[in-house]
Amino acid sequence: QLQLVESGGGLVQPGGSLRLSCAASGSIFTIGVMGWYRQAPGKQRELVATIFSTGSNIKYADSVKGRFTISRDNAKNTVYLQMNSLKPEDTAVYCCSADLKTTLYSTYQACWGEGTLVTVSS
Repeated sequence: QLQLVESGGGLVQPGGSLRLSCAASGSIFTIGVMGWYRQAPGKQRELVATIFSTGSNIKYADSVKGRFTISRDNAKNTVYLQMNSLKPEDTAVYCCSADLKTTLYSTYQACWGEGTLVTVSS
C-alpha cells in the first residue's frame, strides 16, 4: 500500500524556522514530481512548492519565494521543505504529494499525505 507520511510540524514564533519531511513507502518503482501544498483555515488548498525527480524544475508560490526551500532525497523517497522567516500567514496544514509508479509499465498515480499542522504565533 502506497503511503506518504509527513513530520516536522509544530508551533513556532514569527521569524522562526521549521523543516518538514515527507517519506513515501510501499511498493514504489519510481517517484516523479513531489510537492508541498497547504490549506489554512477557511481557505482553499494552495501550492507551496514542487520539485521534479531530477531535483530540477523547482517551483514556488510567490508568497514563499526566498523563504522556503524544497529538496528531495531519492534514495530515501523523501521530500523536504525548509521554512525560514515564518509569518503568521504561513499557518496551515501542510500536505505532501507525490506522483508514484508501482511498476515499470504502470502509470503515475497521485498520492497524498494526511498533513502536518504548522502554527506561526507569538
